[in-house]
Amino acid sequence: MKGGTVQINWHDTKPVLTLDFHPFSGLLATGGADFDIKIWQVDSEEAQNKIPTASYQTSLSYHSSAVNVLRFAPSGELIASGADGGELILWKSHLSDAGQVWKVLKTLSFHRKDVLDLQWSRNGAYLISGSVDNSCIIWDAEKGSVHQILDGHQHYVQGVAWDPLSKFVASLSSDRTCRIYVNKPQKAKGVEKMNYACQHVIVKAEQQSADDTKCLKSHLFHDETLPSFFRRLAWSPDGSFLLAPAGLYKCSPDSESINTAYVFSRKDLSRPALQLPGASKPVVAVQFCPLAFNLRGSNSAGFFKLPYRLIFAVVTLNSLYIYDTESVAPLAILAGLHYAAITDIAWSPDGKYLALSSQDGYCTLVEFQSDELGTPIPFPDGKTTSSHVDETSSQKKPEAMVAKASVKDSTVILESNQTAKDSPVVLRNNQTDNKQASPVASTPVSSKPAKRRITPMAIDP
Repeated sequence: MKGGTVQINWHDTKPVLTLDFHPFSGLLATGGADFDIKIWQVDSEEAQNKIPTASYQTSLSYHSSAVNVLRFAPSGELIASGADGGELILWKSHLSDAGQVWKVLKTLSFHRKDVLDLQWSRNGAYLISGSVDNSCIIWDAEKGSVHQILDGHQHYVQGVAWDPLSKFVASLSSDRTCRIYVNKPQKAKGVEKMNYACQHVIVKAEQQSADDTKCLKSHLFHDETLPSFFRRLAWSPDGSFLLAPAGLYKCSPDSESINTAYVFSRKDLSRPALQLPGASKPVVAVQFCPLAFNLRGSNSAGFFKLPYRLIFAVVTLNSLYIYDTESVAPLAILAGLHYAAITDIAWSPDGKYLALSSQDGYCTLVEFQSDELGTPIPFPDGKTTSSHVDETSSQKKPEAMVAKASVKDSTVILESNQTAKDSPVVLRNNQTDNKQASPVASTPVSSKPAKRRITPMAIDP
């Protein structure tokens, strides 16, 4: 594995706020505060043993304000981009003598304020957007019209995610709640119409002292003072679990809050099943590698009991953690990469590249060597992979969630095959002097009833 911050002029040195890879070609699209979307070709420098590079291809210029989010449709033929002022645009790919050209297809108008996040449905027929106007909107992409408005949040909606199995959508807001909506189709004139209703509002968890003399409900998520516009949450590609950033956890009523990301099992989306080891800075985005990998059998302590390994990235304001579902400790930690906050993260369709964007105007590219993450395998054909809780896991002790990972003060980018082991690869860029604390013990989340402690739950297929 190798990577680093690519020192090129991405968006006229202005903040890069979003990025995404094309689902087939692997082209990288970035959006920034210069109002533009730019398309890049990512190239490997493996032969020269250098970090990957990006070469400029074209620009998509139409927005009149900063581009906060862009996402390719699953077909790769469309891009949806959201910007300040409520702008939301659909771009369509056309072939010309000069190559691929992107043109404005539709302008989706209804949000009154900045669009901060969006995601396509798996079939590309719909997309969901979240805005500073406190609402989520589900759009009919073909008609270019509003299909449904979800307006339950009381503050900015900073993250949205669409279940790949099309049953749920989720949103995360600076009102300190995560909302889970379930599809309850309504029949109209004999035709079933997709309709999402709020099923869970996740706000607080009950915390108890060691002697059970104190009990209080503490918030699970950061409030509006979180120094980021984004709380980008994500479903796993098989739909078995949801990962939510911007988490806070208290080990006891009197302890300080710990930054974390929460894992919700599809079996029970009303409360977190697991939490990831605490980071020194708030988590602002999470993203999954789109591939499944073979099991390595190197660690039996993992809590995701899946017949394959999934790999996901967790981004804080200043660091990147890479995890897989077979281990407890992160596979790799990248720290001190940027001068300003990280804003977005994306995996290439082949899992070879991982890209980060930042408000300092630069992007970081990480390249994985062949089979470094494992051998890709197909998801089970014809099988809906949903999780259920292993009842025997309730007997596990909280100490099982301790991740004993250390961060060294290396100032060079390391190449290592340690990703197959529990100990993480640690990369540090000497661009900043921000210090990254090592992951701390992850105490399981407490929930109702008040006198019962909830231990980590295994997530099975």
